[in-house]
This record gives sequence, C-alpha cells and structure tokens, in this order.
Amino acid sequence: MTGKQKILKAMYPVLMGITKLFRANAKIISNKAGIQPRQPLYAIPVQLNNGESLSLEAFKGKKILLVNTASDCGYTNQYEALQELQQRYAGKLLVLGFPANDFKEQEKGDDASIAQFCKINFGVSFPLVKKSRVIPVSGQHAVFQWLTHKEQNGWNEKAPSWNFSKYLVNESGVLTDYFDPSISPLSKEVVTAIEK
Repeated sequence: MTGKQKILKAMYPVLMGITKLFRANAKIISNKAGIQPRQPLYAIPVQLNNGESLSLEAFKGKKILLVNTASDCGYTNQYEALQELQQRYAGKLLVLGFPANDFKEQEKGDDASIAQFCKINFGVSFPLVKKSRVIPVSGQHAVFQWLTHKEQNGWNEKAPSWNFSKYLVNESGVLTDYFDPSISPLSKEVVTAIEK
C-alpha cells in the first residue's frame, strides 16, 4: 500500500461522515415498478482480470452486486465491506468488481497489480473484471452499457457518479437498485435490498 493509499484508508471514516452529513454522492434509485430488462444481462461476456471468462448465466438465481472500483480513491476502503457482503451472503450473492481508471485516474495499475493490491490489503476473494471503462464513452464495458441504458436494462440511465457506484441485479436478472459511492455496501439500504 502506498503512502497515499494509507492516508486515504485512514481518512475513509471521515469521508463517509462528511458525505453522510451533506448527503453528497448519496443517491439511491430503485426500480419500484419492477420493470423488466429489454435485453438479458446474462448473455453479456465478461473477462476476468486473470484472463478467464465468467458466465453471468451461471449466477441466475442469485443477486449480483456490480461495482466500479479503484485503488487510489477515498472510497477504496469499501473493498473491505464488499468482501464482507460476499462472505455474509455466500451462495445468494455475487459481488463483481470492475476496476476502472475513469475518475481522476485513480486506478492506474494493471490487472495483476490491482488483483494483488485487493487481495493483500482487503482480502478480496470476489471476482474482479479486466480493467475497463464504466462511463458512457466509446469502449464502455458491455455490462455497464447494459446498466446505464434503459433500452437494455428497461429503466435506468444513471451512470456511475464516481468510483464505487453500486448496481444490484436480482435473481431473475432485473436491475433493482443503484447506490451512489457514499452509500456503504454495509448500509441498511444495501443490505435490505440484498435480503429482499
């Protein structure tokens, strides 16, 4: 862990307190009408950061929490909470990380160094996707195209507002919720949505 990363880790509780106080980066959007996707998420190919392919189809019947991540962000400490969620809901939930360098170049590392950083510093065992673009620009990862275009997911057009934006897909492949970065993975809102 670099000096900057150590400072960011130490400052994380302060950041979360300030953002909670001012409700910054704290938007939650839910699919209350239960709108079905127009295209299935499960058909989208995903390549993990170790080069292996991951079939989302294998996770039908489980919830999937998709999160864009970064190693040099004030929210990086959320890796720990995401790992806790993965362990707490093992067999019912897949946490899937999408490392991206889209916000202030806070993920400059390559796939191998990102995986090593996550494992050593946060004990991450959930899958990490090959480093990719998550914002709606040319080269946006197909999963994030699905998450951010209502023509595909049925209702949502909210792109990640920063690193550690979270999207929850239910057991049937329906996008149910979007959580901004300041919403902790262990917050009441996220846990309630997972337990529904």
